[in-house]
Formats: sequence, C-alpha cells, structure tokens
Amino acid sequence: MDQAAESDLRMDWQGGAIFRPVRTGNAFEETVERLLEAIKLGVFAYGDRLPAERELAARLNISRETLREAIRSLQQAGCVESRRGRYGGTFVTYRLPPPDLGELRRVVADMGLELEDALTYRMVLETGASEQAARRDLTEDQRAYLARRLSDLEDATPEQYRQLDSRFHLAIAELTGSHSLAAGVAECRMRLNDLLNAIPMLERNIDHASEQHRAMVEAILTGDVAAARRSTEEHLAATAALLRGFLG
Repeated sequence: MDQAAESDLRMDWQGGAIFRPVRTGNAFEETVERLLEAIKLGVFAYGDRLPAERELAARLNISRETLREAIRSLQQAGCVESRRGRYGGTFVTYRLPPPDLGELRRVVADMGLELEDALTYRMVLETGASEQAARRDLTEDQRAYLARRLSDLEDATPEQYRQLDSRFHLAIAELTGSHSLAAGVAECRMRLNDLLNAIPMLERNIDHASEQHRAMVEAILTGDVAAARRSTEEHLAATAALLRGFLG
C-alpha cells in the first residue's frame, strides 16, 4: 500500500474515531480538543501532515474559519506548524514530554477510584473491539493496514513507542466498523494517556508486549474470536499491573 493510500485509510478509520462532527456550542474549544487528541494519541505523529483543511472542516462539521483559528492556536502552542508551497500544509511538531513520576503520582492520588474505573472501562472496550474485529471479513487493505501498524510499533524508537502503541490500539477499534466504539476507545486512552506515557520503557516488558500484540493481530486476521479476546485481555492486564506498580 502506498503512503497516499495509507493516509486516506488512516483518515477513514482512525480519523473517524476522533474527527467526528463537533456537536457542542463551543466549536472552537472542541475543535482544539479533537486536534490535540489526534496528535497526542499518535493518529498523526511528529512530522505528519494533517488532512486538507476542506476535508477536515467537513469531517468536524465546522466552518473553515473555526478550523483555522484552532490551528493557529495550536501553532502558537508549538504543536503544529504551517508550511507554504506545493508540498505545504499543516504539520505536527508536538513531541511527548519527558515523564514526571512525582507529578503523575499526585494525579493518580487525585483520581482516586477514577483510575480503576478507567482501567475497567478500557478492558471492556478493547477486548470487545478485538472480538468484533476478529468477527469481521476484513478487506485486504484493512488487513495490510493492521499489519503495518504492528510493524511500525515493533520498529519504534523509545521516543516513538507510546504514540505508535496508541495508533495500534486505535486501529483495531476502527476495524470494528463502529465509530461509537472507536470513539470510546480513543476517549478512554486519553483519560489514561499521561499515565501510560509515564511507565518506564522496560526492555522485558516491551518484548512481552510485542508477543501479545502479535498474538492479537494473528487472532484478528485468522478470525479467532476467543484468542483475540484472550490475548487482548492478557495484554491490558499486564499494562494495568505496571501502571499500578509504578504509580500506586
């Protein structure tokens, strides 16, 4: 699959979870939120070009002026930059900040029971997403896209890993064909995002996670619903255990 085709698929699938129509009266604020969500979750990572203004405004159901105002605000915050010319557009410049375990432990203390609520919600949503993706008759492009997300994650540098991990999990949710489910997975990931990013990069854990990711993909691509649920559940339980251990 060429890069242009993959970009279109990313907009159709992962973009569908985040770039859904803005429904509140606070169009500017919600647009900023959606764009930041897409950037922080790695749907569009450092160096990626955001979709064309006309297409993005139509997806969000907002005016192009509102979109421009939101992009200008993100540019002032150092999250994106606009380039002119034939190969111009709006490009992501955001990088994940280094983790601050002390601050994040305070955040966890403030969250109280909300942390366990978020972990339970994630378990239910993502195991269900893997099951549903395994049930579907995926197209060749969809199968290739999921395999590419796994390959990118396995080849990620430590700086890229967390965002590409988010992109991998969101890709599975989008392959269910349910925008509501995919949006729920994205929302839950945002609730836990700063905490997940704070987990130290442990080589043994990354190796273990890679085995689990491969098992998830194999089960989905072979239509093994039970294995898809089991491998996803094992993976999420391991991540939750590390999260509790380092931030508890």
